[in-house]
Amino acid sequence: MNYDIVIVGGGPAGLSFACSLKNAGIHAAIIEKQPLESLSNPTFDGRDIALTHQSVRILKELDVWRRIPDECISSIREARVLDGPSPYSLNFDTRGESIDALGYLVSNHDIRKALFEEAQQIENLDIHTGTAVTSLTTAGDMATVVMADGQEFDAQLIVAADSRFSESRRMVGIPATMLDFGRVCIVCRMEHDKPNDSIAYECFHYGRTLAVLPLKANQSSIVVTAPMSKQDSIMSMSEAEFNQDIQTRFNNRYGDMHLISKRFAYPLVGVHASKLCTTRFALVGDAAVGMHPVTAHGFNLGLSGQEILAKEIINALDKGTDIGDSRLLKRFEVRHMLDTRPMYHGTNEIVKMFTDDRPPAKLLRKLTLRLANNFPPIKHVIRNKLTESQSGSSFLPPFLR
Repeated sequence: MNYDIVIVGGGPAGLSFACSLKNAGIHAAIIEKQPLESLSNPTFDGRDIALTHQSVRILKELDVWRRIPDECISSIREARVLDGPSPYSLNFDTRGESIDALGYLVSNHDIRKALFEEAQQIENLDIHTGTAVTSLTTAGDMATVVMADGQEFDAQLIVAADSRFSESRRMVGIPATMLDFGRVCIVCRMEHDKPNDSIAYECFHYGRTLAVLPLKANQSSIVVTAPMSKQDSIMSMSEAEFNQDIQTRFNNRYGDMHLISKRFAYPLVGVHASKLCTTRFALVGDAAVGMHPVTAHGFNLGLSGQEILAKEIINALDKGTDIGDSRLLKRFEVRHMLDTRPMYHGTNEIVKMFTDDRPPAKLLRKLTLRLANNFPPIKHVIRNKLTESQSGSSFLPPFLR
């Protein structure tokens, strides 16, 4: 079969890219190794995504935002960053701004479901599930994918969105830097006695990080980041032990806290591809850059990257030029690299500083928070990058993961 574009990976990046091209008049395919049921009815996986204003704008333009129920969207109106046992915090809010929230929290499975529902409405999109790409070749005027079920597709362009451990990326020989942080992210939801007042907390305790992110109805999304060696002990805690542990580490701010979901553990590995394109091939989403969650930008970068590529393709179609042209792909690469490369390395430096418990690092952490809190120009820049309510590159500081 012949397609204009083949998208490898039916996760959020691949689905949003397909939705971005729904009115472009192209024939596209998505190849996803998960079964159809996993795409059409994804289950809760513990991950709640902090969306910037730019990401909400993109989802609205894709007609996806309207598919997410209001009760599943929580506003983040204030954020506080704490270091160690000190009560001092770096604070961000929307006072003096033309926006009513710093960002919005939505469950990963709700976003995936909404994207799939929209993608299903695209007339010229074929979604192939339950099969994987076994080989991939590119040439001057055509690219080809062969799947495990024996099907073979030709396309003008192949776009890989198949996770930070992308097999497609390997097949075309694009290397990537990988950083294993040696830590695990344990996520869940908890209910508590006192309201959260739409405040997000990032508590950089020594040896462990605790994020408490506001949901509705006296509920919060909990993110515990700890050394990998602590995973078994945290996951094996009884509910009562875990409840008391989180409540104590959070200094009883919300009163009694108790689990209302399972706990999910995710090893933390950062990935950045050395380049984002080659002959008739491009990378988006985590296949391009997989971030440490401390800056909350994995999903947001994935959305912005696919939008950059989609706009280049739409522009080429308007001009009647080749959608797999190397110059088009290079323009996408340069623009997305300008966002992702400093973000990736900057995030890794933040992680390094705020997980280093040696005395000099502790002092630097405290000085950094106080400088950001008491120097208005710095705080204003960080807040603008945080909200992405203005155009330009984006960056979320470490209170939204």
